[in-house]
Amino acid sequence: MSTDISRRSFLGMAGFGVAAAATPLPRWTGAVQTGRIKAPPFTLGVASGEPMPEGVVLWTRLAPDPLAVDGTGGMPRRAVPVRWEVAEDERFGRIVRRGTEVTRPETGHSVHAEVEGLRPAREYFYRFRTQGEVSAVGRTRTAPAPGSIAPLRMGFASCSMYEHGYFTAYRHMAEDDLDLIVHLGDYIYEYAPSEYRSPTGNVRRFSNGHIFTLGDYRARHAQYRTDPDLQAAHAAAPWIVTWDDHEVDNNWADEVPEADGQTVEAFLSRRAAAFQAYWEHMPLRRSSYPAGIDLQLYRRLAWGSLASFHVLDTRQYRSDQACGDRTRINCKARLDPGRTLTGDAQERWLLDGLGRSTATWDVLAQQVVFSQRDFEAGSVQRFSMDAWDGYRASRDRVMEGIVARGGMNPVVLTGDVHVNYAAELKQDFDDPASPTVGVELVGTSVTSGGNGSDTTAAGETVLRENPHFKFFNAQRGYVRSVVTEREWRTDYRVLPYVTSPGAPVSTRASFVTEAGRPGLQPA
Repeated sequence: MSTDISRRSFLGMAGFGVAAAATPLPRWTGAVQTGRIKAPPFTLGVASGEPMPEGVVLWTRLAPDPLAVDGTGGMPRRAVPVRWEVAEDERFGRIVRRGTEVTRPETGHSVHAEVEGLRPAREYFYRFRTQGEVSAVGRTRTAPAPGSIAPLRMGFASCSMYEHGYFTAYRHMAEDDLDLIVHLGDYIYEYAPSEYRSPTGNVRRFSNGHIFTLGDYRARHAQYRTDPDLQAAHAAAPWIVTWDDHEVDNNWADEVPEADGQTVEAFLSRRAAAFQAYWEHMPLRRSSYPAGIDLQLYRRLAWGSLASFHVLDTRQYRSDQACGDRTRINCKARLDPGRTLTGDAQERWLLDGLGRSTATWDVLAQQVVFSQRDFEAGSVQRFSMDAWDGYRASRDRVMEGIVARGGMNPVVLTGDVHVNYAAELKQDFDDPASPTVGVELVGTSVTSGGNGSDTTAAGETVLRENPHFKFFNAQRGYVRSVVTEREWRTDYRVLPYVTSPGAPVSTRASFVTEAGRPGLQPA
């Protein structure tokens, strides 16, 4: 497949973000509704995201009938104004900002209020109102000001297959007093009911079938958003989000679907629908509003001078997976220097950002395993074609940029694989004595794969064949990190089961990485 990205406008770097003329939202020229909505509209909860020192994005979506099969959420085809309020206290005695957004049917009656004029490193509370109805209250936090090295308490998660279990991990994240939550993809799954079976049984059921249209994707997102544990996590802290594959189609690559039988035209129509629904349900800025089959998702956010988050998109611009995808032995195509995981423009943006960064920690928030990961016992090597191993030249160029920068503290955050790993980034992964230049923290799934287990034979093989991998676990949960100027502490938080609600959480393992001393030490 072609890796030409000329049909996209390259979005250059400005400060800590990606700057470009935002795609205009659809203009509504019809009536604005003044009559009362027939049922409570805030069924999907509230959320915030994209924290900056001076503000955040506030999100909700009006959906009195959230599982409506047409994806309208039960809303009439009219514009509806929604008021928002931000306060310093949970009772809204000290309101500091308020405004009104007009929701439209073309964008699913979603709200993306870009609040400005707030103070750095402050806790705020927010809510929405429309036609006599009031939403739940959400808690958010602004980022510290540039120059600040205030500590960060964050969590990251990925891979929440609704049918495989209960979202108890999200509930524990909500109770963990986090400043920030990073979601690394597979927020939803696109399958039909019971199409993707868990080894421990499917315990819930999708409300609609295999999803292809905008209405389909809206209804699937809405079903996820009705989950009380997911709502709690969104209401507890601001989120930074990126997608992986299941927000559209398993293992899709740029304009190439995984499944046989989808024409390019049908897949691109499906992709546009999925992108639209994703934007409608995430606390993203208007600058990320999709333009047809394109959505600007890679971007950079700062947490003071402590951390710079380089948020990557490793799906939209990648070359098709080599050698027919899956795991392969002796796939020479994966070594082709012309193959790319990020696309040329995003790669330049990333390397430029890493080169300019003055943050203590440079965080690559991304999807698929970055470190070399050999699955095969013995001298023969077998690699995943969907991960960075399938795009070795892309990884080599990023690693060269990290090494050339020198003195930085790179931390790669990864999801996708439904297991926990902790790995050291080696200048040469085939040489255990090679210098360590950073760390990779791979988080398990929220539910995907069912209950899981403490270890597996495949995981033990990875540890034996790849000495830069220091930890493996196959339970469900999330990862918590406490970050200071001196160290990055990582706690792998796991659940004993997800097939029934209410599982307790515990810390399976903890590691510390010291600033200026790349590597992993047991905590």
